[in-house]
Amino acid sequence: MTMQAIINARIISMAGPILEKGMLLWEGGKILALGEELVIPSGTIVTDLNGKTVVPGFIDAHTHLGIYEEIFPEGDDLNEIAEPITPQLRALDAVNPYDIAFRDAVRGGVTTVMTGPGSANVISGTSLVMKTAGKILDDMVLIQQAGLKIAFGENPKRVYGEQKKMPGTRMAIAALLRQALMDAEDYRAKKEKALKDSEVTERDLGLENILLVLERKIPLRAHAHRADDIATALRIAEEFDVDLVIEHGTEAQKLIPQLLAKKIPVVVGPTLTGRSKVELAELSWQTAILLNQSGVLVSLTTDHSVIPIQYLPLCASLAVRNGMEEDAALRAITINPARILGLDDRIGSLEAGKDADLVILTGHPLDWQTKVVQVYINGQEVYNRHETT
Repeated sequence: MTMQAIINARIISMAGPILEKGMLLWEGGKILALGEELVIPSGTIVTDLNGKTVVPGFIDAHTHLGIYEEIFPEGDDLNEIAEPITPQLRALDAVNPYDIAFRDAVRGGVTTVMTGPGSANVISGTSLVMKTAGKILDDMVLIQQAGLKIAFGENPKRVYGEQKKMPGTRMAIAALLRQALMDAEDYRAKKEKALKDSEVTERDLGLENILLVLERKIPLRAHAHRADDIATALRIAEEFDVDLVIEHGTEAQKLIPQLLAKKIPVVVGPTLTGRSKVELAELSWQTAILLNQSGVLVSLTTDHSVIPIQYLPLCASLAVRNGMEEDAALRAITINPARILGLDDRIGSLEAGKDADLVILTGHPLDWQTKVVQVYINGQEVYNRHETT
């Protein structure tokens, strides 16, 4: 593969000081080196950026990209609402890589997303992590099963309360979740006994997915807005000794000591939206700001399609407008979500050995007037503003 380089760039790597006249070299989808005085091998394709800004591709750690499309109802594969416990479902089997929103993501500089099922069910299935450009889904996916989606609060209460089924209360949500985890523990014990006795045991796809959580191979990803729902998620995670990520976390700032003590990250948002339900009463940019200031690992989300995916950097800009430091806001859409997704060894910053996911901009990434000029994913140009009508 041909080596490529950019020169005369303002590089914000998220892994060191800003390079005002930076150079970056990559080949085969991986970054080889960056600095201000690199030796560029002969035969390298060199692009002079004339002072433009380069940042790592933006990352959204909670979306429904490719699952909840803009074409309804044909493009809506978000929620399977026949039963409240559906751990057997996988986002992998629902994502349409031809969803037009992937084009919007790339044009906005978003190169990686976590996408998954919605929050109608207590357990909705597993999410995945993927790059935002490609034609074959399997080639775009970084992690096929990146977490088991669970939901607390108003959504499962409303969906199943209207059906006159459990759960109609928060007590029932917690009970159903606990029972599912206990069923998986029993299932594991039966499998172990059968293996010891050289017997065959009947397999269960849903319980197999919950076992991934119990074995700490994937976390529970908990849809939770209110502080009491977040506390319930923390309690259950501790009871079963499993990993947890809080998603949305509208009132998470009320539980900062508990989140810090248990090292629980929070994917905050969507904040650029209205108070469409009671549990959003305290919706505020201060949630992410206070969590970050306290040391909680925080990222920002659009929850696409609640906020269109291309406005992820705008969300970071508004967080700065409301008091978040610029560096913290940039981290919340780059290296922090990479860490939350367990992929900070590959994405989230510009460093040697990492994926060559680059966004070239006309100015500072958090300036509303800045335009995305070019986007590279895995070292391949996937967007060029001057070549797109």
